[in-house]
Amino acid sequence: MAIWTYPPDAIIGPRLFAIPAEELFFFVIQTYITSLFYILLNKSVLHAQFITNHEESSPATRRLRTYGQLLLSAATLIGGILVSKGGKGTYLGLILIWACPFLLLTWTQSGYFLLKLPSVCIALPICLPTLYLWFVDELALGRGTWAIESGTKLGWCLWGNLEIEEAIFFLVTNSLVVFGLVAFDRGMAVFDTFPENFQALPDACLPKRSLKRYLQTRRSMTWSGAVFPGALRIDLVLLYSFCRAADDLVDDAGSKAEALNWIQKLTGYLDRAYSGPGKQPRVTGDIDSYTEKNFPVPARSALKLLPTRLLPSGPFYELLEGFRMDLPFTDAKFPIETEADIQLYASRVASTVGELCLWLVFHYNATRLSKDDEVRLTQAATTMGYALQYVNIARDIQVDAEIGRVYLPIDWLSQENLTPRDILKDPKQPKAEVLRQKLLDLAFQKYEKSRPTMNLLPDEVRGPLIVAVESYMEIGRVLREERGVPHKTKKGMQPYLVLDAFGLPGRTFKLHKAISSLEQSV
Repeated sequence: MAIWTYPPDAIIGPRLFAIPAEELFFFVIQTYITSLFYILLNKSVLHAQFITNHEESSPATRRLRTYGQLLLSAATLIGGILVSKGGKGTYLGLILIWACPFLLLTWTQSGYFLLKLPSVCIALPICLPTLYLWFVDELALGRGTWAIESGTKLGWCLWGNLEIEEAIFFLVTNSLVVFGLVAFDRGMAVFDTFPENFQALPDACLPKRSLKRYLQTRRSMTWSGAVFPGALRIDLVLLYSFCRAADDLVDDAGSKAEALNWIQKLTGYLDRAYSGPGKQPRVTGDIDSYTEKNFPVPARSALKLLPTRLLPSGPFYELLEGFRMDLPFTDAKFPIETEADIQLYASRVASTVGELCLWLVFHYNATRLSKDDEVRLTQAATTMGYALQYVNIARDIQVDAEIGRVYLPIDWLSQENLTPRDILKDPKQPKAEVLRQKLLDLAFQKYEKSRPTMNLLPDEVRGPLIVAVESYMEIGRVLREERGVPHKTKKGMQPYLVLDAFGLPGRTFKLHKAISSLEQSV
């Protein structure tokens, strides 16, 4: 049955099963264009937060999925009827009976996931290539590059020479590409989020091998600065969430006693999660019951989902000690007396998190680093933690003063004939600016010492981590140029500078909800 015809002078000649080489090339280039749009728009999306199941989906989402199934089933049936009848509806029927069953399959498998994704991440990869191909095809049909046999088409044009069948063809083929990518991203999100559920699969299992190969390949194609690879990214979000939740509990406490109480409860959590300082993570225990009894609902999932199996306990205990260093400020005391004190504080609230991030990087790195390189990177992370925290303190001198805190060392203040209370009274005074620049100089000394070592990082995380560090150090550069323009920020963000640079906080709650709701069903 002839549907298209091509003038001899419009094609170069080679064919495969009567299909011109140009047509075969078109199939490749269309898939590439649409896939590229999808990847660009979804690269920064953390797909794990959109995983859901039937029970957790809203009634409206369930109805939409059902309506989609009915629509695609009806389109398949209509396509079959048109093909069986022949005549003017043949081409449209062939398009529907060819594409709609596969659209129905991917929609049924991934409809809930697809409907929860940001609509722009689905609509644009379908619509933009479709509009472009409509325009190009209208030109081709108008110039006679190819033609549709009059006996097999309806004869309706969307505009100009663009036949309605061709318009529908481009729409459904781009939908096929996007729906297929969505289905694969859903599978990878499940694989990344619940790797333990796939350990029981035999090594000979083809799907498992394919997923592993894809995961390793994808790790080498990270778009610098946009995201970390899937499983690593998820655990970084969970690490951030714990740090954020713990810091909020302490920082938002109404009194020093309440803050100490939260620190003690967090210590109790770590004791149960690790069987005490320096020990390995516990496989069993009363972690869940302890969390339920001692922590508010918003913080529970952050504690329960912390990937303790991959992380040492020491940095977490040090982080809590950093929280303790903040508490004396509530009594109008100033614990940062020397440069050694500010370095200790930075080590506890910033370097610890950098070290924890590296542990996750080392775990997920496809190519193992040497022990010497791991040690060098850990030391560099500690030093870089100083640099980032010093920039944070330099930025927030005025903000800290408003809540009664001065992190500038007292011996530095004494050199300028100042006391901490002088900073509280006037954090914008010229001498405070002198000390800000001194602290920034120290920050950049630490940065320059540790930055070259970051080149030892694995390829898949080097770009994102360097961009994270550079984006924060840029704050220091701006402060140097502008001589200290204060930025309003919530105090307490400082321990998680690298994680903050990627906007992870806004994704954390949704990720917790998704993981919690699916833990029993995946």
